[in-house]
Amino acid sequence: MRGAAGGANLLALRSHNTALVLDLLRTAGGAGISRLELAERTGLTPQAVSKITARLRGEGLAAEAGRRASTGGKPRTVLRLVPGAGHALGVHLDRDELRAVLVDLDGTVVAERRAPLDLGAGAETVLEMVARAAEELAAEGLGHLVAEGARVPGAALAAAPTLLGLGVALPGPLDHVRGVLHRITGFPGWDGYPLREALERRLGVPVVVDKDTNAAALGLAVGGAGGEEGSGARVEAGGAGGEEGSKAGGEEGSGAGVEAGGAGGQRGSGAGGEAAGAGARGGSFAYLHLGTGLGAGLVFGGGVHRGARTGAGEFGHQVVQLDGPPCTCGARGCIEALCLAAVARGDLAEAARVLGTGAANLVGLLDIDLVLLGGRTVAAAPEAFVHGVGAVLDARARREGGHDGPVPVRLAPAGTRGVAEGAAQLLLAPLFGRGDGG
Repeated sequence: MRGAAGGANLLALRSHNTALVLDLLRTAGGAGISRLELAERTGLTPQAVSKITARLRGEGLAAEAGRRASTGGKPRTVLRLVPGAGHALGVHLDRDELRAVLVDLDGTVVAERRAPLDLGAGAETVLEMVARAAEELAAEGLGHLVAEGARVPGAALAAAPTLLGLGVALPGPLDHVRGVLHRITGFPGWDGYPLREALERRLGVPVVVDKDTNAAALGLAVGGAGGEEGSGARVEAGGAGGEEGSKAGGEEGSGAGVEAGGAGGQRGSGAGGEAAGAGARGGSFAYLHLGTGLGAGLVFGGGVHRGARTGAGEFGHQVVQLDGPPCTCGARGCIEALCLAAVARGDLAEAARVLGTGAANLVGLLDIDLVLLGGRTVAAAPEAFVHGVGAVLDARARREGGHDGPVPVRLAPAGTRGVAEGAAQLLLAPLFGRGDGG
């Protein structure tokens, strides 16, 4: 991996080069990776890689994973990431439920909590629930790392030496950069509320706030959804000038799967098709989340697209039926209103068709590689939604012609806790150069 994604020959980008190395250690897993391979894949000099890895070992982030035979000379030492060297909390605030997880640097869930929630109960009530869940998770998963004297209410998070912070994901719209909520659909009382500031003041650790769909999409991108780092879920249907200078020029997805569309087309052929790279650094995909509401997370070039005002992905409020039924956002005929109404009356085929119509609009507008479906409602009937959405995209592809076939539709691999895990990645991903986090 060279060129734009390779190591930077500038001291100012030292952290960037460290992130490249950390990301390769992460994706190598327990088997590890040698310093020579790190140099080859980042474009950094062997000397720069040695300095970076020595520092990472000194900080406890990397460790030896054994030795590997080489083509000549002595066996190479291979290094691995130390997952327990860092942790992050992720909280998903849905309209009626709180789900929280504690994950390590690998993204492995160490502890989790789930509780009923009324998002309209008021800021103080919701913040108290978030604080309680976060402190319980820290005590359960990190209590052995906290000094006895610091184990007092309100101090557990700040006293945990490996905790990087808390990520919170909830329905939008909101301002991701400032951590301020806007008029959440159905809950206008949150408009203007500084959630990040309030939680940081209460918990004493860094907090990042984002939309639920963006967080889930980030988690999928980090896990290589549809690409080389993850299996995807399917149901078939340094050189001179700086310490880390460069050379010249330079989910874990498990779970059952559903895939629809493209049986006869190159694009839908799985690992060998065009969509195989989606979720890797150069791919693109849309994550459509159908639960108590409907929204989208968009990934281009391996990064989440939030837009100039961090408002991208308000997918559920595109109007597809003029003068249609009223939506809680104040408009009429929104895809969210039509889709949830069909679900409420038990017509999953119609709900999937409506969702597929919106997905087809998105594919036509953005020419994405892959559509991933998630959320509680999808998880309750995955085949109905994957095949129903896939049928709409297949019909679109037949109308347009061409040889690529339809854009594949798959079930997102993270399941119902994908948003919470993605919220934790708001803190972790920047360490690996996989997200801005703020």
